[in-house]
Amino acid sequence: MILLANGRLITRDPGGAGYLPDGGVVSDGGKIVEVGKTADLKAKYPQAEFVDARGGVIMPGLINAHTHIYSALARGLSINGYAPTNFYEVLDGQWWYIDRHLDLAATRASAQALVIDSIKQGVTTIFDHHASFCEIPGSLMEIAKVTESMGMRACLCYEVSDRDGEEKSLQSVQENKDFIDYCESHPSDMLKAMFGGHALFTISDKTFDRMNAANAGRVGYHIHVSEGMNDVYDSLQNYGRRPVQRLQDHGILGPKTILGHCIHVNTAEMDIIKATDTMCVNNPESNMGNAVGCSPVLQLFKKGILVGLGTDAYTNDMLESIKAALTIQRHNACLPGVGWCEVTDMLFKNNARMAQRAGFPEMGVLKAGAAADVIVMDYKPFTPFSDANIDGHMLFGMTGRQCQTTMINGKILMRDRQLTEIDEEAVNAEILQVSKKLWGTLNHCAY
Repeated sequence: MILLANGRLITRDPGGAGYLPDGGVVSDGGKIVEVGKTADLKAKYPQAEFVDARGGVIMPGLINAHTHIYSALARGLSINGYAPTNFYEVLDGQWWYIDRHLDLAATRASAQALVIDSIKQGVTTIFDHHASFCEIPGSLMEIAKVTESMGMRACLCYEVSDRDGEEKSLQSVQENKDFIDYCESHPSDMLKAMFGGHALFTISDKTFDRMNAANAGRVGYHIHVSEGMNDVYDSLQNYGRRPVQRLQDHGILGPKTILGHCIHVNTAEMDIIKATDTMCVNNPESNMGNAVGCSPVLQLFKKGILVGLGTDAYTNDMLESIKAALTIQRHNACLPGVGWCEVTDMLFKNNARMAQRAGFPEMGVLKAGAAADVIVMDYKPFTPFSDANIDGHMLFGMTGRQCQTTMINGKILMRDRQLTEIDEEAVNAEILQVSKKLWGTLNHCAY
């Protein structure tokens, strides 16, 4: 039993205490037992291990609803001859080029790097969408071993694609099936599976049929949709249907399916997404960086669609991402007063709802019975502070690097900025050796 207290407690529990200026959380067995005032909890649970928040902000852990472990070793990388002029060249010249050289060792190192960075920025759950077309079989289990050993809560899938030929496509379908089978036979609140797909312009009708047969309705799909206009053009020219219509034709949509990006969807497609209760994930910094456009988040909300927030691995800092989400929506709408409620709901409410649909326990709230995923932010406000204005403090005051303590499933993984379960220096040294080898291979082979 752990008592994490002596901080400004933000519960995000609409039915309980929203804010306590000196509060804490008692956890046991991966669940929250009670929240309350520090003095009261100390008196009631004298046997609990005390973790001092040192006056920081105690709040629910953050969830990243869409990221890519395979890109973790690209930080600082410059590929010879890479000078993209459009989105397809970004994919083919960098991301596909990298994942075609990721073996299991590189996949493992990528997972270690992303998980460590996430823990240090207060992210307690990740939805990863993996690709390593150099070595597909066993890649999801390699990631799962890392998330399990490091204590990260994760929902994993492999992106099925026809881009590297039928054999690789079949392997990617099988990798999803094998991992779903594993998760069914080893149920856990820490690890979940979805069925991944890259994007419609790299997936044939035959491959969609294979995906459906392998999944057999067991889990939802996680797929990129209309991130670039090439997705729309391909669907219309080769199939006579817009992307969301094509997904509907193949039975991909539904309440457990996540559509990543959804930038170039029209109102009719939004109606289909709503009618099927399908989820969407916005990744604002990635969209701006790839120059593919701005997702119509405001319109998706008006339709009543469940929209979450991800990073697409552009960053692992969800607080950085929410800032970008707000500013791009206002910039795109040419209205300075829109987007506030939408983007805060995406991160602090909807991501948790999406996690529950994937099979995780209740998250995003500090209350008895919810998952003991708790973080402490080193934030000393110089203006009034409470649950009435916490989102303003997070948007304009906090960053992920201010996370000082991270608890996942009732276990302290970082305490006062020191990782407790990971020898960070040793692991970083191993990752560096793998990344040097990968970079040498990439630039030796590049163009």
